[in-house]
Amino acid sequence: MKKLLLSLCVLWACSASAQGILKESLEVKSKVLDKKVEYSLYLPADYERTNRRYPVLYLLHGYSDDETGWAQFGEAHLTAERLMQAGEVPPMIIVMPDAGVSWYINSADGKVKYEDFFINEFIPYIDKIYRTRGSKEFRAVAGLSMGGYGTLVMALKHPDLFAAAAPLSAAVWTDELFTTMPEASFKRYFSTVFKENLQGQERLTAHWYQNSVLKLVETAPLDPMKKVKFYIDCGDDDFLIKGNMALHAAMLDRKLPHEFRVRDGGHTWNYWRTALPEVLKFVGESFRR
Repeated sequence: MKKLLLSLCVLWACSASAQGILKESLEVKSKVLDKKVEYSLYLPADYERTNRRYPVLYLLHGYSDDETGWAQFGEAHLTAERLMQAGEVPPMIIVMPDAGVSWYINSADGKVKYEDFFINEFIPYIDKIYRTRGSKEFRAVAGLSMGGYGTLVMALKHPDLFAAAAPLSAAVWTDELFTTMPEASFKRYFSTVFKENLQGQERLTAHWYQNSVLKLVETAPLDPMKKVKFYIDCGDDDFLIKGNMALHAAMLDRKLPHEFRVRDGGHTWNYWRTALPEVLKFVGESFRR
């Protein structure tokens, strides 16, 4: 009986040690934002048992969510765990930062510089604190909705930093969609990053074009963008599908290689949960050597 109990204890300990670690709402002090920024983190199962360095996926949340969303509603850590144990994706660190409603960009008034924080402070901090492979070839970014927009902005503006980018249901607007957006919606969602009380063509400011995904695809140098692998996925019933289709067309026009998927579904967590395995596989392939 004692031998049986000992064997069971050993098996339990081995099983426990084979699981990854999810750490939620950790903090990093930002000089750029002049505040503490919370982030959640998934470490692969063998992180504590090796001296290896790991590739990193930055997984961005949507509007009104926070750093806990992808784990709580998206079950990102459970999906990653399952795929890593099955050998379908390589072990990787997944980082989920809180961005509030910043849209992951610098605001027009210069008061909130989230893009500067993410690029100049947060990525270097993660590379310093954790055993990451701190080069472009082993860094990717993905996200949903507002986080899909942030994914595209980061990858298109900083293609030297990311090997892959996978936006889901990305918040992409054509100039027409942006200028005809109802005033109440514009004020609710964009007053923190763009100038307030703008209507119609007034919204097409220099700041807008500096952060318009479609304008970036149309005008940014092509060769650096080609060095990022893009995977774009949006549901056919999603209210953002029109902007995503325009993005697909713009990339085709520039001959910018990318994967484009339209599946049955809307702007829901069920859709993003079912999308995540393919995102992790796509990102994982970009990390493999």
